[in-house]
Amino acid sequence: MPLREHLLELRKRLFLASLGLVVGAVGGWFLYDPLLALLQRPLELAGSEQGKQIALNFTALGSPLDMQVKASLFLAAIVTAPWWLYQLWAFVTPGLTRRERGYAYAFVGASVPLFLGGLTLAWWVLPHAVAMLTEFIPDGINGFFTAQEYLTFVMRLLIAFGLSFVLPVLLVGLNVAGVLRHETLAKGWRWAVLVAFLFAAVMTPTPDAWTMLLVALPICLLYFAALGVAVLHDRRADNRRVAAPA
Repeated sequence: MPLREHLLELRKRLFLASLGLVVGAVGGWFLYDPLLALLQRPLELAGSEQGKQIALNFTALGSPLDMQVKASLFLAAIVTAPWWLYQLWAFVTPGLTRRERGYAYAFVGASVPLFLGGLTLAWWVLPHAVAMLTEFIPDGINGFFTAQEYLTFVMRLLIAFGLSFVLPVLLVGLNVAGVLRHETLAKGWRWAVLVAFLFAAVMTPTPDAWTMLLVALPICLLYFAALGVAVLHDRRADNRRVAAPA
């Protein structure tokens, strides 16, 4: 495909992806009130358990509008993930073989539920993290947190968990592309487990070990699942290479 057609195709896919985000943001705009109520729920639970008044606070005149726009776009990016991921691969696949296109669609199909699974786990961890962090507020003092900073904290937590669940799909993609062999993944499993537990320890600032285990174990299992897929793919690729005529 000539360069000009590539640029036109890129513009088309970017436009369609942006259009999907805009439509999702419109829906997110009207869902902002229940979304804000959900975001405040961990703070309310922590306040009721600790006997403190804990709530969000807007410190600037334009902060409520700014937060509503950011929350709407963030919700749109989550809800429309299948759409913009499809647009990404629709731009890439014209230059791939039929088999490679099948792999590409499989990667998208696996990435979306894994990303949503990571978000679900992060949403479960969020109340525990909020409760633990607000315990440091001294007795007799109420906690009023900047709404934008709290939203940033929640978004980072959700994105970190979502991307950590998608990472094994990236490893499989690198293996299918011939960049990463299964032997490399097998040699690095100890480091992968260590990184998973360090990530869980940092992202779940709770004193109990069970929460950390519940976060780290799925990440470890996904890594070993990626290793298993890589082993099967490399064996088939090696067999085809041996059977191919010289």
